[in-house]
Amino acid sequence: MNTLAASKSTVPILLLILLLLISLLIPWLTSNTYFLHILILIFIWTIAVSGMNIIAGFTGQLSLAQAGFFGIGAYTYGLLMSKANLAYLPSLFIAILLTGIIGAAAGVVSLRTKGHYFSIFSLCVGVIILLVIEKWESLTEGVRGLLGIPIPKIGSFEFASVESQYYLILFFLVFAMFLNHRIVNSLVGRTFVSIRNSEELAEALGINVMRNKLLAFVHSTVLAGLAGALYAGYIRFLGPEVASVEHTFEMLLYLLVGGIGTLWGPLVGTALVTVLMQLLQSWQEYRMVIFGPLLVLLVMYLPYGIIGAFIRQRMKRQAGKAIQETDENMQKGTKNRKMSGGGLDA
Repeated sequence: MNTLAASKSTVPILLLILLLLISLLIPWLTSNTYFLHILILIFIWTIAVSGMNIIAGFTGQLSLAQAGFFGIGAYTYGLLMSKANLAYLPSLFIAILLTGIIGAAAGVVSLRTKGHYFSIFSLCVGVIILLVIEKWESLTEGVRGLLGIPIPKIGSFEFASVESQYYLILFFLVFAMFLNHRIVNSLVGRTFVSIRNSEELAEALGINVMRNKLLAFVHSTVLAGLAGALYAGYIRFLGPEVASVEHTFEMLLYLLVGGIGTLWGPLVGTALVTVLMQLLQSWQEYRMVIFGPLLVLLVMYLPYGIIGAFIRQRMKRQAGKAIQETDENMQKGTKNRKMSGGGLDA
């Protein structure tokens, strides 16, 4: 039994190692820069979506300001690099820190509302951030966009090639997913889930609901800021549309397809939808006409997303096996008692 348990526990680790090895080898296996470009975009958006997953999937608070915080991280990084001539790592750190501070300020106000009111309030926050970026032309260059963001550089090494950018952003993706894994499997993560299940019950158990919701909200904004800064360092041009509400709904789409409230859902959903969008590029005008019904079918038949459906199916199988084993043990026990009783009678 111990061996079986050990083998079960090591399978996910082996899969993770295999996935990581494949990810590391991809730039060596292909010279297709377009393919690497798509993967880099998937990595960046996955980081932002995994932040949305913490506040919406695990804490049950649907924030629609994620693209706004993505824009704050992107513009803070871009301005520090291009106008303040700050180095890469300090710019990245300040971009994340500032996004977190603004996220905390927005969270203190917006989290006083609940349910649909919170979603609408956060949507308004995202729109306000977009308008500030668009209208503050003296700082952000407005609709003209922010040009000439320098290439990321650590020491004497420049991340000038697509391959080097791939490895840089892959590193932050792995870090973000590891951080989320640690949070979700900690007491803090279980507290988030208890708030999602019932805020009243969580309060009755002595949990500080407001403080934990704020913690989850700030964490989501920090990951959005990180993703935005990485995006600015990779694309090296920014326009106000990076903070548009459209991007927030795209992130929500990635999350719903992959599986809200699951650790791997953001990566699977972002990858699948991005690839589908690319495949439908030749039907640009009819892309959403094709993709819309597919999404409706997915929501109807896989309401918990792809990873959510997989987890539920696995839990059902495990529950079925447990019931079967219990029945077999009961039958064996009954049989043994009958045999023992028969021996005494004899």
